[in-house]
Amino acid sequence: MSASTRTSSNFNKLRSRLEREAGKAIGDYKMIEDGDVIMVCLSGGKDSYTMLSVLQALQKRAPVDFKLIAMNLDQKQPGFPAEVLPDYLKSIGLDYHIITQDTYSIVKEKIPEGKTTCSLCSRLRRGIIYKTAKQLGANKIALGHHRDDIIETLFLNMFFGAKIKAMPPKLLTDDSAHILIRPLSYCSERDIERFAKQMDYPIIPCNLCGSQENLQRQSIKTMLRDWEKQYPGRNNNIFKAIQNIVPSQLADTNLFDFENLQTVAVDTDENLFEFTACYEVASNFSIPVK
Repeated sequence: MSASTRTSSNFNKLRSRLEREAGKAIGDYKMIEDGDVIMVCLSGGKDSYTMLSVLQALQKRAPVDFKLIAMNLDQKQPGFPAEVLPDYLKSIGLDYHIITQDTYSIVKEKIPEGKTTCSLCSRLRRGIIYKTAKQLGANKIALGHHRDDIIETLFLNMFFGAKIKAMPPKLLTDDSAHILIRPLSYCSERDIERFAKQMDYPIIPCNLCGSQENLQRQSIKTMLRDWEKQYPGRNNNIFKAIQNIVPSQLADTNLFDFENLQTVAVDTDENLFEFTACYEVASNFSIPVK
């Protein structure tokens, strides 16, 4: 087998895996239903390009009929290559809308020099996205967050916000007007990086605004990548843990009624023997003191 053939074979396996994982996430959370109009948010990065490709592939063989509309928000950041996404979307024959709003100037005016602009920028962007979806008649909004984004957000909220909270694969907006979906929720960033490289997408850099990268998120990302190298499969287990919550084994009184727990009498000889034996073993166990 030639190198080119081997590369093609590996790429097809990678594509199939991404489509299979996205299809499973869509099915598990019922992200897409018959008649849906889905606005696919494109940033020009690897994740959103991959999401669009996967959704287009699944659309061709899905048992339900749904429409895709691509949307990009041009925030008038200096150096933004405004022609890149329109040229790409024209080349694949997809309906698209480029929304131009100068949020860059607003953020620069409101945020002092040297402070991170990400929070205000994301709020402004979110409002424009919701408004655009309504104007286009889209009932679903597809975002390109993947499994690693979700895990990173979990640890960010734990370490810096004292909350066990991440990004759900499917979310109803606060005004109940739209449903956000994340079709790549089961896909790893590593697979997306490899796929995007093979597809040779016209990537738009994410640092045009001049804002420093979120150092906290970068620190979490490095931690998780180091863990994955040392213990392969750990990140996947962390994601599965998000799907397998046991409220009685945590400490949130809003999720579990600890106050009204009732004791159950243990009166069988067998259970009494097991309890007594375990207690005796625990009583005799000691830790050597150095």
